[in-house]
Amino acid sequence: MSVISPVGAERLAGRREWAGLAVLALPTLLISLDQSVLFLALPHLAESLRPTGTQSLWIMDVYGFLIAGFLITMGALGNRIGRRRLLLVGAVAVALTSLLAAYATSAEMLIAARALLGVAAATLMPSTLALINSMFHDAGQRGRAIAVWAGCFMAGTALGPVVGGLLLERFWWGSVFLIGVPVMLVLLVAAPRLLPEYKEPGGGPLDLLSVVLSLGAVLPVIHGLKELARHGWSPVALLTIVAGAAVGTAFVTRQRRLAHPLLDLGLFRGRGFTAALAILLVSMVATGGGYLFITGYLQLVAGLSPMEAGLWMVPSAVASIVAAQLAPTLARRFPVYLVVAGGLLVAAAGYGLLVLAGPVGGLPLLVAGFVAAFFGGGPIGALGTALVVGSAPPERAGSAAALSSVCGDLGAALGVALLGSLGTAVYQGTVTTPEGLSPQLKEAVLNGADTAVVAAQALPAGAAEQAARVLDAAREAYTNGVNTVGAVCAVIALGCAALAVTALRKAS
Repeated sequence: MSVISPVGAERLAGRREWAGLAVLALPTLLISLDQSVLFLALPHLAESLRPTGTQSLWIMDVYGFLIAGFLITMGALGNRIGRRRLLLVGAVAVALTSLLAAYATSAEMLIAARALLGVAAATLMPSTLALINSMFHDAGQRGRAIAVWAGCFMAGTALGPVVGGLLLERFWWGSVFLIGVPVMLVLLVAAPRLLPEYKEPGGGPLDLLSVVLSLGAVLPVIHGLKELARHGWSPVALLTIVAGAAVGTAFVTRQRRLAHPLLDLGLFRGRGFTAALAILLVSMVATGGGYLFITGYLQLVAGLSPMEAGLWMVPSAVASIVAAQLAPTLARRFPVYLVVAGGLLVAAAGYGLLVLAGPVGGLPLLVAGFVAAFFGGGPIGALGTALVVGSAPPERAGSAAALSSVCGDLGAALGVALLGSLGTAVYQGTVTTPEGLSPQLKEAVLNGADTAVVAAQALPAGAAEQAARVLDAAREAYTNGVNTVGAVCAVIALGCAALAVTALRKAS
């Protein structure tokens, strides 16, 4: 194994490094695409696997939760065994678990497959960012490379429905997972030729107790928050959060005592490091939750096919790419905190447009709002990640990359869980069931818009009027949920903008 030693910042990257960046874009696109590709497939899953409402949320959530849970471990593991080696091992695991998810025959099997896919995907994210830090030593080039990485991540999230729509128009729902197989095969062939290896000198053994403690801290807190959002305050949910926080305290205490910790807490002493992580986390809560309801609106309210819904999301993908590439250029002319805060204000205005969308004729407002939200979120995705990873010394880049990815993935997963539960509560609290419905149809309407649409479409041709009344009630209530979630996302973006001005100013 060759070990690349970092050199001075004056060394400029060449063609091989930029070609290697293109290779690193592949897992970045795939992981973020897998996060969003299921949004359009949910109605098809509801018809095929018949998951309960809780199972549907777990199918969506478990992937991001387990990525977040294992990222710290995988960042430390990559430092010890080699970042390129871990990337290749992860590529094989992602290909195999993608096949398992594609051919799942029950909701329980799909949840398990998504969980394994999340663990496998956790090996990729810290490796890609840490390798960028090893390949690009010049600060300007590294900022541009991370902007490309961030643009790919955001574009993958936005393009998930496009790819999903194309596949769902022609194939069964499981096809949305198969795209990971050829992507990982390309990575396996190209990575050994174009990517350097980096292994932390004298990194020490991996502390297995720290691994257990990190999982015991992250996962119970997430589960408790989900339960609070879904069912309100309860002793069990509160105890779960407290237990996770207690384990987290034990994790932090252990890291301070270890000579070779799983997570170097000294990273948090960097100027702007903690603030950038906080903004990445909270802003992704809005992105994840908003995305869930926007894609749902396109199908359940606007009545678009998967292909049409995916195409309506293309402008937001383009906006995210453009914003990510503009951010480093703007940061050379203006302070970083102003660029980030300005973008978040644009995002807040975009989310504000969602509040105005109605069940009829609201599509243009919805699309314009999310284009603005994605464009406004571009600077923090590019500059925040660059600040986090670039502030770490090379031997700690894996940990810094893991923390950055934890915040992004955990934020998106929490957005789906918390804002998804909020929107569902608004739907169930405002939906009115038309008179004359059977008990089964009434239950379907009350359960959610997706089940209401499936039930309405299953009614015989002679019940067209009843089906129309069911659809109208479900669409109006779902739009109420979109409006509420849009308002919350706008407040989140404004809060992040204020944090950028107050906390990131010291790092500019």
